[in-house]
Amino acid sequence: MSAQPSSPHHVLVLNCGSSSLKFAILDATSSEEIISGLAERLGSSSPSIKYKYLGKKHLLELAVNQAHKEAIDTLVKLINEYSLANNLIAVGHRVVHGGEHFTKSMLIDDAVIKGITQAATLAPLHGHANLLGIAAAQASFQGLPQIAVFDTAFHQTMDKIAYLYALPYKLYADYGVRRYGFHGTSHYYVAGQTAALLNQPIEHSNFISAHLGNGCSVCAIKNGKSVDTSMGLTPLEGLMMGTRSGDIDPGLFNFLTTQLNYDAQQIDDLLNKQSGLLGISELSNDCRTIEEAAVAGNEKAILALEMFCYRLAKQVAAFMVPLQRLDALIFTGGIGENSDIIRNKVITQLAFLGLDCDNNANLAARFGTQGVISSDNASTKAVVMPTNEEWVIARDAAAIAQEQ
Repeated sequence: MSAQPSSPHHVLVLNCGSSSLKFAILDATSSEEIISGLAERLGSSSPSIKYKYLGKKHLLELAVNQAHKEAIDTLVKLINEYSLANNLIAVGHRVVHGGEHFTKSMLIDDAVIKGITQAATLAPLHGHANLLGIAAAQASFQGLPQIAVFDTAFHQTMDKIAYLYALPYKLYADYGVRRYGFHGTSHYYVAGQTAALLNQPIEHSNFISAHLGNGCSVCAIKNGKSVDTSMGLTPLEGLMMGTRSGDIDPGLFNFLTTQLNYDAQQIDDLLNKQSGLLGISELSNDCRTIEEAAVAGNEKAILALEMFCYRLAKQVAAFMVPLQRLDALIFTGGIGENSDIIRNKVITQLAFLGLDCDNNANLAARFGTQGVISSDNASTKAVVMPTNEEWVIARDAAAIAQEQ
């Protein structure tokens, strides 16, 4: 990632999903949020934009079937209405998949668009949305540099033994079939913040970062660099997640097609939208709902939480192989930052790594509060570190814009 700029600058950060657009204007130096919001249900019968400015929340209904271009047009009107345009120096785009083309954030030009387009074949849903957002922003902010910040870039330091699948090598060589990893911007950010919190140089720090939200991934960070991560070719591999299955036996595909007559789309929906916490609990993908049900004695909710924590602990333990030495286990993301229950369960299962959990510190480190949640006697620290991917994107965009 690029260096932090030396003076305050405002950057518009865009994160485009298939039917949503998350946006924020941040001061790239201080991380101060000027305005932020979410356009959702784009392309449907009821699209809308929710945003927060000067502490007040607002809701704007959009016309039926309006999509990313119309949402950005509305955003431009808001920026002009609140006189925010004059301080903007760049637009930073979160791009989910950069393939092997990109190992760092890049000023968007024709060659970068070509690379993103090629990588989009590996993640068509995310890649197409990212390209839509870039095109719309280029049309609306023609005077501003546009910078792409890639979720996969941080993981490009992995070795072949970590990123290759045990498939015919030709699939990698000809089609790029390999493990790429995601949530890279988050893992990068919390590793740096944790090193600062523990007062040790990032280049001499070994961390395991657990980004836990509706999507979940773990990253092994050795001397500040990603050496392995749980997500793979797509964001489906690895941990049990909100609605995603994580790792399964590939033979399941044959069973579902030959025995249950599933087609490819049904299998994709099953694994991405109907599994994980939702599939096991049969209640919700929301961890808070499941925790409440578990406390009330719901057996499937209890099972869902136990499975989630067991699989997470098992993945953390596996990443001791590339690391050998662990300075801290980091919890981040919506679940990682707020669920003291899950953190305690995972840490308890990993006591053999020198981890323990201080109950008072664990309860205190919620709702945006960072902190060490292990006791003073723990040989390995457990840390809660709120992520701020938007700030990383803003910093990179500002630094690259200043170079132009």
